[in-house]
Amino acid sequence: GDQREDHDSGRPVDPAYLSKLGVLYRRCPSISAVDAIAAQRSYKNRDEIIVSPETMGPAYDEKVKMFFNEHLHEDEEIRYVLDGEGFFDVRGVQDEWVRIRLEKGDLIVLPAGIYHRFTTDIHNVSAVAICGSHLSLLMSRTKKYIKAMRLFKDEPKWTPLNRAPELEKTPARKEYVSREG
Repeated sequence: GDQREDHDSGRPVDPAYLSKLGVLYRRCPSISAVDAIAAQRSYKNRDEIIVSPETMGPAYDEKVKMFFNEHLHEDEEIRYVLDGEGFFDVRGVQDEWVRIRLEKGDLIVLPAGIYHRFTTDIHNVSAVAICGSHLSLLMSRTKKYIKAMRLFKDEPKWTPLNRAPELEKTPARKEYVSREG
């Protein structure tokens, strides 16, 4: 199936279960709420990323496929959704996928060492309107689009390590497994 579909298991994702996995999820209706969490967790730097065909051009499809490869990071991954929607999938206690829908105002912190992946959602398709004899593209928030703030403790860095047996021996993965396992 399409990686952007809901893949709804029929059971809601309980924030307590996410917490058990080391995942922090918060609804932050304002930047001041994000600033408070950033100060509390010692995030010093931030930038913004827009994932869309308009901003990424011909590289868009390949980038989205790359984000969807199962991987981990040696640092926390922190995202605050400024606009649009998407999914983070994380590995659960039984190594099952847990799908987390994020939309504007959601903040997520993935711990270092957790296997995860990201994709935009199925509703992110271009909308077309027919007005008389004219076709026009509706510029709406439902177009393969997510805008997120990335927060970092140190200098901005985003290095994905694709899942492989040798990653089980990395310090970030070993620490994650010992803490959450």
